[in-house]
Amino acid sequence: MFSIPPMSPIRRRLRLAVLLAAVLLGACGSVMRRATDQFADNLTAAILNDDDPGTVRDGVPAYLLLIDGMIQGDPENAGALLAGAKLYGAYAGGFVSDPVRAQRLADRAYDYAHRALCLREKELCEALDKPYDAYLAQLKEIDRGDVPVVYGFAAAWAGKIQVNSGDWNAIADLPKLQATLERCTTLDPHYDNGGAYLYLGVINSIRPASLGGKPEQGKAYFEKALELSGGKDQMVRVLYAQFYARLVFDKDLHDKLLNAVLAADPHAPGLTLINTLAKEKAKVLLDSGKDYF
Repeated sequence: MFSIPPMSPIRRRLRLAVLLAAVLLGACGSVMRRATDQFADNLTAAILNDDDPGTVRDGVPAYLLLIDGMIQGDPENAGALLAGAKLYGAYAGGFVSDPVRAQRLADRAYDYAHRALCLREKELCEALDKPYDAYLAQLKEIDRGDVPVVYGFAAAWAGKIQVNSGDWNAIADLPKLQATLERCTTLDPHYDNGGAYLYLGVINSIRPASLGGKPEQGKAYFEKALELSGGKDQMVRVLYAQFYARLVFDKDLHDKLLNAVLAADPHAPGLTLINTLAKEKAKVLLDSGKDYF
């Protein structure tokens, strides 16, 4: 029978050193991930609080590359993926006029958001490819703590559908997207200043009632989004005018909403850039409204 020789003091110290290094490396990885998440959040907040769209238009591409690098270095960091999705989606929707480029950037936003969803909500991610009823059943399993990642994915999904409006496969996803947004409003109606209601307002105001749309439901969603943002999110008024008021040919409401945007102070935490862009868009819609109505 063989006996196991006692471990020498040097070997014991060496083993302890190896174990300690492994623990420290794991801790450093955790610290680094938290630092990355914090930086991504701060970067996103700084951009959304900027009141000079020109600076953002010129500067954001460099930060998009920076986010890409952070994600490449830590591809399973859901926080960085969501930050990347938000920045790519905001840039594609607010600054890119070339439809081909807008599609490419919106697709990147969707890819990042989808990856984040699959990391944190694996079952819901897998249910995306299943029939509507199966997806809806899985959607009911999420709780309030899941809203940030699910809403972030839904926002990127909406952006992708918007720039691919000619793709029937994308349009076919609208019922699942609507169900996802409705689930978010059920769990946390105040999240992102009621942003889910804004997306629902647009979805329900795309088509007139005669073609299966639900514009009056869309109007109710827009009003709810205005209420939950305290009237500070001016893009709600712009999209309310663009999608609902124009759809039902309500010129008085259209002009009232857009003039309110022009008269409002754009500065609000997390909304300054969006509001500044909303003012630019409101001017364009008011001018074009003279020929539309």
